[in-house]
Amino acid sequence: MARAEVPDAWVRRVRAIVADLPQVVEERAWTGTRWVVEGATFAHLFGGEDQLLRITFRADMVEVPAFEHLGPPYFRAGWSGNAVGMVVDETTDLDELAELLTDSFCVQAPAALTKQVARPDHRAT
Repeated sequence: MARAEVPDAWVRRVRAIVADLPQVVEERAWTGTRWVVEGATFAHLFGGEDQLLRITFRADMVEVPAFEHLGPPYFRAGWSGNAVGMVVDETTDLDELAELLTDSFCVQAPAALTKQVARPDHRAT
């Protein structure tokens, strides 16, 4: 079965979420769209063969087990130790997604760029 197409509306949603992050580049990925900082992917939006839409992102290693424990819509991506993701649909909390993608950016970006990012106090490092 073919992978689900990524709706333009979802690309626009993620684009809006990451728009204020410094030096972000949006690229076509092998499937879907990805967002990169300094050559490192911090978000990848794609459709699966099961026709569900997913976004993968990076998490601090200490948070990865929590995502696994939460279960759906979250999942652990098998290709990297700190890569996790979630199935997204019209019920997805976009504020939560914004926090996750901001955190992912800060995991992947150089320190000089993360210092430019406003983050809630409970996520400060």
